[in-house]
Amino acid sequence: MNDLLTGKNVIITGAARGIGRTVLELFVRSGANVWACARKPDTGFEEEIKTLADAHGVWIEPVYFDLSDEAAVKEGIQRIIREKKQTDVLVNNAGIAYGGSFTMTSMSKLREVFQINYFAQIQIMQLVLRNMMKQKSGCIINMASVGGIETAPGYLAYGSSKAALIYATKTASHEVGQYGIRVNAIAPGLVETEMGSYKSDDEIEKILERSSLHRKASPEEIANCALFLASDRSSFITGQTLIADGGRICV
Repeated sequence: MNDLLTGKNVIITGAARGIGRTVLELFVRSGANVWACARKPDTGFEEEIKTLADAHGVWIEPVYFDLSDEAAVKEGIQRIIREKKQTDVLVNNAGIAYGGSFTMTSMSKLREVFQINYFAQIQIMQLVLRNMMKQKSGCIINMASVGGIETAPGYLAYGSSKAALIYATKTASHEVGQYGIRVNAIAPGLVETEMGSYKSDDEIEKILERSSLHRKASPEEIANCALFLASDRSSFITGQTLIADGGRICV
């Protein structure tokens, strides 16, 4: 255990699985208290996070809401704010992946992806930022994607939503820096998670072939990026997108 986040209170969305679950575990080992946000109640998840919290002498509170439901998102975040505890870090991690050609992506699917990957993220940021601005401190980390930086056939909805999130990250950083708040994003490449399995084997092979490291990232490698950005070791970094893609793109 390190002490990079000792005493910090952190909101993590999508905390039940994938990158979000790994971020949760790493942050707790680093001393953080966590509001672990997930889509629906899960007794197994609650038992596991209780064991994790007890092992590291912190608290972890489950908070449930569906990002597709604006009212539920508002209630979930307001429930956290009503606890009147300082909110030090927000990790906006939850999202969905979708692949489909430009002409075959329906408007309803485009709206669905944007609601979860962009509009809900903005809503959460707005609610949390109002609290952080009163504190005059805080850190937000948005989980973007290299799909929002490079273009590829078949990813209109997903890539556009992540590109929009990167732009929002930069915009927010300019507006709230005066309050001592930092806002950054992480753009992972291929990661060994269930969410990353929607690409075909042939597409994955081509991406890895042109990447410098010729492999996928582990969830731990992405979580370590989040830990750095959440800690005081990145205290002069804001408005940036940390690309963690194994050398897939060079900008």
